[in-house]
Amino acid sequence: MIKVSDIKSPVAEELEKFEEHFRNSMNSKVPLLDKITHYIIKRKGKQMRPMFVFLSAKMLGEVSKDTYNSASLIELLHTATLVHDDVVDDANERRGFFSINALWKNKIAVLVGDFLLSKVLLMSIEHKKYRSLEIVARAVREMSEGELLQIEKSRRLDIDEDTYFEVIRQKTASLIATCCEAGAVSVEREDEAERMRLFGEKVGLAFQIKDDIFDYGTPGKIGKPTGNDIREQKMTLPLIYTLNKVDKKTRKELINIVKRHNENPKKVRRAIQLVIDNGGIDYAYDYMIKIKDEALQLLDPIPDSPSKQSMIMLVEYTTSREK
Repeated sequence: MIKVSDIKSPVAEELEKFEEHFRNSMNSKVPLLDKITHYIIKRKGKQMRPMFVFLSAKMLGEVSKDTYNSASLIELLHTATLVHDDVVDDANERRGFFSINALWKNKIAVLVGDFLLSKVLLMSIEHKKYRSLEIVARAVREMSEGELLQIEKSRRLDIDEDTYFEVIRQKTASLIATCCEAGAVSVEREDEAERMRLFGEKVGLAFQIKDDIFDYGTPGKIGKPTGNDIREQKMTLPLIYTLNKVDKKTRKELINIVKRHNENPKKVRRAIQLVIDNGGIDYAYDYMIKIKDEALQLLDPIPDSPSKQSMIMLVEYTTSREK
């Protein structure tokens, strides 16, 4: 089993320094803001995005001050979008902690997200890193467009595979693509920026498909399906494949469950079983592995190094993780 600590190894020192850099980037003279940003820092996750930035940079050159700034810009952006997402979704928890809106209400949560986005702009201008700002601003646009496209299409449950991939490319993959592209640019490897952006995009697509599969349990593992995506009427790859494959009667039953009975545990379990029995999970799993392999092939021309090996491990981890 791949351990996150092993993946971090070549950039462990940089990630430790980054923590302080990121904390400083969130400083405010407003006591309430300081209290909330300290709460955000305390509940941080596995540092996946900074890992992509630093490993991309170190594979291609020497980590610089620009690399730390780029990682901070992306983490500020990501944190802002999570705060806003929790408001939009009316979510009270994230990663087992209370969300900002649950503790301080929606109005304050929205303003905190706005504050974090303003920090992205100010930090870019302060360091005159307009190329980094361009990369990050593109991610903001794509994430917003992806979310709105998903909302528009989910209402009619008419998402086909092409639309699904466009949604997850913008919503999820664009941020990982931004990490990898920004990492390359931060060490003045503009010649590798497009390759790293495409690499990150493919990793992000594989990452999201893995999340889709979790909703139905993990193939070959004993795991309780959550059914959350069905309850939230999300059109994921296993469901889209199944709807396109089954006969009219089964399709009608599935759509009826997703539209009208998504709060009924028995009906949700029936939908999950239909997707599994009709090969939806196997199809999504095979597609995920195909995209992961395409991502790894993009790294072939880059010279071998501990950072490259860790990046390969990080990609493998995104598709083999169990939560």
